[in-house]
Amino acid sequence: MTGDSFITTVHTLIQMHAEGKLGGEIMPEDALLGIVAEDDLPDVLTLGMSLNYQRNSYSLWESVAQAYLDPQARWVFHPVTLSERGLEELRPILVRSRVALQPNRHPDIWKRVSHGIARSSARQDVLGLLESVEFDIAALKSIVQGTRKSDFPYLSGPKLFNYWLYAMEVYTGVKWKSRELITVAPDTHILKASVRLGLCTDEVLNGSSDDRQAVAEAWENALHGSGLAPIDVHTPLWLWSRAGFPSIS
Repeated sequence: MTGDSFITTVHTLIQMHAEGKLGGEIMPEDALLGIVAEDDLPDVLTLGMSLNYQRNSYSLWESVAQAYLDPQARWVFHPVTLSERGLEELRPILVRSRVALQPNRHPDIWKRVSHGIARSSARQDVLGLLESVEFDIAALKSIVQGTRKSDFPYLSGPKLFNYWLYAMEVYTGVKWKSRELITVAPDTHILKASVRLGLCTDEVLNGSSDDRQAVAEAWENALHGSGLAPIDVHTPLWLWSRAGFPSIS
């Protein structure tokens, strides 16, 4: 497939998604809509995303939404409050709501990410963190994946980090600087779709960190100069794979 025909195919997939032809129009994070207050969305999305690793995303976000609905549990989504409470108070809420499936590791990650957020700015919330870097993705990446990586387990990985940036844009209306730096979030569906399109060989289906990085870089190169940011193709590719690769037309 030539460069021009590849970009045409990508545009067709994006259009198919816009027209609802790929199925699954409801994305996992849509479970938060109409439930989580607008002011709380950045924190809820970020903390929930920190546990969105090797598990069913739909179940996770439904659990997050249900936990948020409980007035007695809502404090677990507020980093400033979390910084003042202990794991012994946090753990039963996350486990009971099935936000946490691992009773020790998951609450610990939630607490660590919350602490990382709270110590990032005077606001002690996610928007404070983003404002501190002036919504610049390069600067944010330097913190989350670099100097303070230990504060953001799971979330610092390339898959979750990039999908988090995308979800923040879609659900909270964040306007990023250097938006083109958001790569595809190379999960299993993206790997399969990339192979299906002929962008990568089936060797990347092994799914190692090197394979995922190679897929992300392949999309950056393929879309360079096209007017599309790599993250623009994430959801269409994800749904296309999940739907069993319906014919592109």
